[in-house]
Amino acid sequence: MMAPRSLQWRLSLWLGLGITLLWAVAAIATAQKLRHQMDEVFDSALEETGQRLLPLAVRDIIGRESDDTADQSVATMRDHDEYFTYVVRNAAGQVLLRSHRADLAVFPPFAALGFANTPSHRIYSDAALQGTVTISVAEPLARRGAVAREALFGLALPLGLLVPVSLVGVWAVVRLSMMPLRRLRSEIEARGINDFTPVSSKRLPSEIRPNAEAVNRLLERLRRTLDAERSFTANSAHELRTPVAAALAQTQRLVTETSDEAARSRGREIEAALRRLARLSEKLMQLARAEGARLRAAESTDLATILHMVVNEMTARAGTAGRVELVLPEVPALSHIDPDAFAILARNLIENALKHGSRQEQVRVMLSADGVLRVTNGGAAIAPDLLARLSEPFERGRAQADGAGLGLAIVRTIAAGSGGRIELLSPREERQDGFEARFFSNG
Repeated sequence: MMAPRSLQWRLSLWLGLGITLLWAVAAIATAQKLRHQMDEVFDSALEETGQRLLPLAVRDIIGRESDDTADQSVATMRDHDEYFTYVVRNAAGQVLLRSHRADLAVFPPFAALGFANTPSHRIYSDAALQGTVTISVAEPLARRGAVAREALFGLALPLGLLVPVSLVGVWAVVRLSMMPLRRLRSEIEARGINDFTPVSSKRLPSEIRPNAEAVNRLLERLRRTLDAERSFTANSAHELRTPVAAALAQTQRLVTETSDEAARSRGREIEAALRRLARLSEKLMQLARAEGARLRAAESTDLATILHMVVNEMTARAGTAGRVELVLPEVPALSHIDPDAFAILARNLIENALKHGSRQEQVRVMLSADGVLRVTNGGAAIAPDLLARLSEPFERGRAQADGAGLGLAIVRTIAAGSGGRIELLSPREERQDGFEARFFSNG
C-alpha cells in the first residue's frame, strides 16, 4: 500500500487507523468483560431458580400419598417462552416432578452439586433431604448466545457510528492544524519573479517557524546574488558605452582620413564590429533592467500611446520607412505594466520582425483594447524545436541577419516580470509562413 504524499492525509490516515484500532481493542475487551459478567448473572439466576424451586418441590412431594411416586408435570396457565426447565428426582434417579416443557434427554443423571455443561444447556443441580431429592435446572446455551449477541450489537452500534465521526473529526482537526502551512505555501507561491521580501513567520507553529526563517535566509542570499549579478551586467554594459563610442569615432575618422583602400576596408570591418558591440551592450542593459526592475506600475497607462511613439521613432530611421503597419484600438488599452518596460518590449519585438522578416512584406503591429500586442512578419516558417528555443539568451536560430540573440529573451523576461505572458507562433495564424509574437499584458 502506497502512503499518500500529502502530510495532511498521512496524519489523518494514521491517526484514524490508530483511533479505529484502539476502539476495536477496547470494544473486544469490553465484549469479553461483558460476556463474563453476563455469564455470572445467568448463573446466579439459574442457581437462585433452583434454590427457590427445590423447597417447593420437596413440600409437594412430601404432601403426596406415600405410594404415589409417579412423574408429575407442572401445568402452565398460558403459553410462554420457558427459558428455564427443571426436573426433580429421587435418589434412584426416578423423576418425581418436572416443568411442563422439560425434555428428559437434556438432563444427565445427578452427579454432584453445582454447575455442569452439556452440548446444548447449562445445568445447575442441588439436593435436599440428605440427597434423597435432587433438582436440576437447565438453561439453553443458545439463549445465552442470543442475549450476548444482542448486547454486543447494542454496544457495537454506537461504536460503528462513533468511529466514522471520529475519523471525520481527526481529518478536520488535522486540516485546521495545517492551515499555517497552507498560508505559508500560498504566500511563497504568490510572490513575483523579483519579490524577495521575507515571508511572515507570525502565528506559525514552533515546528514550522524555523522553515519560514530558513526560506527568508535563502531569499536574502538569492537577492544579494542576483543584485550583484545584475549590477555587474548593467555596470559593465554602461561602462562599455563610452570606450566603444570613442573607438567607433576614431575608427570612422581613420576610414575617412586614410587613402589606403585596404586600411579603409579593414576600418569598416572594425566599425561594424564596434557597432555590434554597442548594440550588445545596449541589449545587456535592457536585459539587466528587465530582470532587476519593478515592472508593474501603481497606475494604469495607455499602451496605445506608448506603442505609437515607439513605432514613430523606429520608422524614422533609414531603411525602415513604410515597413511597419500599425493598428491601434479606438479606445485606450490600459495596463499596469511599467511604460518604459513596455516600450523596451515593443521595440525588441519590432526590431526582431524587421531584421528577420521578409522585406517583401510589411511588419504588422496590432494592439487590442484588452492589451494584447501582436507583431507579425513574413518569411519562412520556423521549425517547432527551434521555435521553443528562440526566447533563450543568445539564441539566433538559423537567421543570417545581424543581431545579438537577446531581443526575445528580453521580451520573455519583461513579460514574466510584469505578470503577463508571451507566445511565439510560426507559421502565422491562418497562414502557411511567417512568424508571430503575442504579448498578453493581463491588465
